[in-house]
Amino acid sequence: MAQERPDGPAALLLTATVARRHYLDGASKRDIADELGLSRFKVARLLEQARASGMVRIELAYPAGLDVELALRLRAAYGLRHCVVVDDVEDSDDAIRAVLGRAAADLLAEIIGPEDVLGLVWGRSLLAMREALTELPACTVVQLTGALSRPDVDASSVELVRDVARLAGGPAHWFYAPLIVPDAATARALRTQPEIAAALAMASRVTKAVVGVGAWAPGQSTVADAVPEADRREAYARGVRAETGGVLLDADGRAVATSLTDRLISIDADRLQAIDDVIGIVYGAAKAPAVGAAVRGGFVTSLVTHGAMARALLAS
Repeated sequence: MAQERPDGPAALLLTATVARRHYLDGASKRDIADELGLSRFKVARLLEQARASGMVRIELAYPAGLDVELALRLRAAYGLRHCVVVDDVEDSDDAIRAVLGRAAADLLAEIIGPEDVLGLVWGRSLLAMREALTELPACTVVQLTGALSRPDVDASSVELVRDVARLAGGPAHWFYAPLIVPDAATARALRTQPEIAAALAMASRVTKAVVGVGAWAPGQSTVADAVPEADRREAYARGVRAETGGVLLDADGRAVATSLTDRLISIDADRLQAIDDVIGIVYGAAKAPAVGAAVRGGFVTSLVTHGAMARALLAS
């Protein structure tokens, strides 16, 4: 009996038939084997030949604006819970924040459930996320930090929390207080105020949080920019290189206590680190070492970022 050539017309026709039935029609290998009088082993071998020869080419089509391959690499490299990487936006920081805000809003709407308690810090990227949110399950929303007063930002932490809670239709725990106060005594007094104490106590129940991450350098952190030069230098001398949610971190992601720490109205390091999933909305490749520190220290477990930051993190 003549030996069938694997590249002969009969063999090619059989391979194409098997491939079409499996990949286009969705037929199982068992069904194809029964239809064509072949063994399942033979069907599997023909499918392998179809891919190896180029007869079958598998392509993944990703949504426009997302770099899924880069996100997969970054998630694997840092052990992230979730990772979203958007294409680079060659424009102002406002434009980057708007794009990342939309991506964070989509992620939050996908992963938040009614059993979750959502914690929010003050941040311009979170304000952009609030603008993009259109739906959210009826979860509890908790304010984790006081507000920073900036001439370029009108909204406060209270408005952020109340707006998100109103959208979700769940309860909100918020308070009026600045993030940074002049001295430790004032901070201690404020923390005893009922609404502040209640909100900060709720931090232990937060299951998911959204934060920004800053590098401890001028123009790279809203917190660093908001304190006097002497405070910045003291913190830097003590090893502070990053901050997130009012928590000061060294280059390895360890929490650092300074005189500034006692003057902050915010979640503390232990409670932030204990939250199951902390989503960092991060941008600006220069901040990559700070973001890496926050992730390595366990203060950030998921990232929403852009291509340049993702590549910088992978290179560090």
